[in-house]
Amino acid sequence: MTATAPPAVPAPRPNRRPGIPGATNVDHVAYTVPDLEQAVAFFTEVAGAELIYREGPVQDPHGDRMHRWLGVHPGAVAHIAMLRLGPVTNLELFEYDAPDQNRTLPANSDWGGHHLAIHVTDIDAAVEYLRRQPGVQLLGEARTVPDGPIAGNRWIYFRTPWGMQMELVQASAGLPYETTTGVRRYGPAAAQGTGHPAPSGT
Repeated sequence: MTATAPPAVPAPRPNRRPGIPGATNVDHVAYTVPDLEQAVAFFTEVAGAELIYREGPVQDPHGDRMHRWLGVHPGAVAHIAMLRLGPVTNLELFEYDAPDQNRTLPANSDWGGHHLAIHVTDIDAAVEYLRRQPGVQLLGEARTVPDGPIAGNRWIYFRTPWGMQMELVQASAGLPYETTTGVRRYGPAAAQGTGHPAPSGT
């Protein structure tokens, strides 16, 4: 009678969440704009961002590094600005000049559609402020989410003077999704330009 060896027990795998090794946080979000000066002025003077630095022109007139490194036309030229928007967001703005440039901004429903949302503590005051800003287009009035995982939140979409889509959000305390998971959305954070947390319950 021949003894059969017991099946091999797999070695325990490290207990870690899936994801990019060493990743810690979102470093920045970036948008391409038609006029960098206009966009920097809007985000600093209207949205309250701080300009960190500018760079450019970024180009490779005798090679194809723009295509290999950035996925754009080899003859593309970029000017860049990096801003700090609130306590956790670095905002990078690009102005490109490229032979094959598509100058149509995508709708939210298009591939590549996007918007940038800013949390506020008083959405009615924020809406009235934006209503007075030249070129800003508000899409209706502030609405309250009636049901679902974020019921109670208030929100409104708006467009910048060059047509970029943005949103204001006023978060409600104790959102319904919090009863189903221990994972939480980030925020509300401290008000921009202060070390004070946003009021609770807003």
